[in-house]
Amino acid sequence: MSRESGGSLERKARIFNVQKYSIYDGPGIRTLIFFKGCPLRCRWCSNPEGLERNYQVMYQEDLCVHCGNCVGVCPENIHYFQEETAEPVILRSDRPRHKVNRNLHCRGCRSCEAACPRRALSIAGRDMTISQVVEVIQQDALFYFSSGGGVTLGGGEVTMQPEFAANLLMECQGLGIHTAVETCGYAHPDALLLVAQFTDLFLYDLKHIDSAKHYELTGVRNERILSNLAELLRRGFQVKVRMPLLKGLNDSPDTLRQTMNFLQDFRSYKNFQGVDLLPYHKLGVNKYKQLDMNYTISADLSFQAGELEQLAGIVKDFDLQVNIIKH
Repeated sequence: MSRESGGSLERKARIFNVQKYSIYDGPGIRTLIFFKGCPLRCRWCSNPEGLERNYQVMYQEDLCVHCGNCVGVCPENIHYFQEETAEPVILRSDRPRHKVNRNLHCRGCRSCEAACPRRALSIAGRDMTISQVVEVIQQDALFYFSSGGGVTLGGGEVTMQPEFAANLLMECQGLGIHTAVETCGYAHPDALLLVAQFTDLFLYDLKHIDSAKHYELTGVRNERILSNLAELLRRGFQVKVRMPLLKGLNDSPDTLRQTMNFLQDFRSYKNFQGVDLLPYHKLGVNKYKQLDMNYTISADLSFQAGELEQLAGIVKDFDLQVNIIKH
């Protein structure tokens, strides 16, 4: 909670990006609000700066001129200058090889960001109030109303900050703005249902129907995800299932058919809006180096157009609506 200038208390959430004019994440033209923190560790994640709840320093080595300005301004002493190599180093408590105090974290003051003459440094994460986020959302209200668009909350994972998300969605609905939520579904049911009260459309990820395979790809099993999906549909909330596709990992015809068999139970539900196929892309790969993280996928997991049409055909065989979403 934070105290605003008017004296009232207002919730804050940690946001790592606001993206305007999106056409891929719900109907019409939309503004995406990205929440920081996620319970999954998907190997192909395109938003690695959204995984951790903490602030994170992103460093673009090719822009750095080794001036050392960041070292003198950091109150947490995260930055230091390695004299042997004449290079700056960023200490990261989540990297065991750095052998630093595990309580050492960026506090998000952005002093290093401001001191960097070449913008080689940026801080992932900013605490924003509901009023601040709504102000940004309203800037493009004309586009929402003319295109049938609105606001989409994504991440990271929205349900890790459920009270803020629910209040923000309620504000948007009060302004007549369509609301959508992207979710991995791995959430406490109470948190998901709190958010659902003010959500016009869920964009719900199904990454693998087999729980053991799901664990290999994401670090969590999928029983809770499948249970939450069924609960949302049975309660009448509008849901579109989204399936990230990675060639050779979760795209086999048998896997797709097993997924469709699960969804068959909801085919007659008017609130089930079909399936989006999201083919693998490499957007965001460069962020891993900026965060000193390893991107563990080395093979090309992308698809040819004909291959995607064949996969979409399997979904159609089950009499389900299907779209291919290409970024």
